[in-house]
Amino acid sequence: MSIKYTEDHEWLKVDGDTAIVGITHHAQDALGDVVFVDLPEVGKTYAQKETAGVVESVKAAADVYMPVSGEVNEALRADPSLANTDPLNAGWFFKVNLSDASQLAALMDETSYTAFSANA
Repeated sequence: MSIKYTEDHEWLKVDGDTAIVGITHHAQDALGDVVFVDLPEVGKTYAQKETAGVVESVKAAADVYMPVSGEVNEALRADPSLANTDPLNAGWFFKVNLSDASQLAALMDETSYTAFSANA
C-alpha cells in the first residue's frame, strides 16, 4: 500500500485499483475544528480535480477533490471531528475506484509533500 499526496492537501492510500482519500494533518490544522463534511454521492463518477465535497470548520470551508467514483465514509458523516482527531486513519473521507492509475505518478510522496506543505 502506498500513500500519495496532492497539492490540495489530500492524501490517498492506494491499494491496487482502490484508494482511500482524506485530508492531511496540514489541512486539518489550517481548517481548525471540523464541524461538517459534505461527502460525494456514492457511485457518481468525477473527473480528476473536480469538486466532490466540502469540509467546513469553525474557521473556514474548503473543497475536497476526487478523480473517480467512490464509496463515502458514513462514520465521518456522523462524526466530522474524526477529520481532526485521526485524519490519516478513521477520519478518511471516501474510497475511490481508480479509473486511470497513471494519474498517481503526478502526485507527491511523503518526503515531497512534507517539503511542499512546509512552504504552504
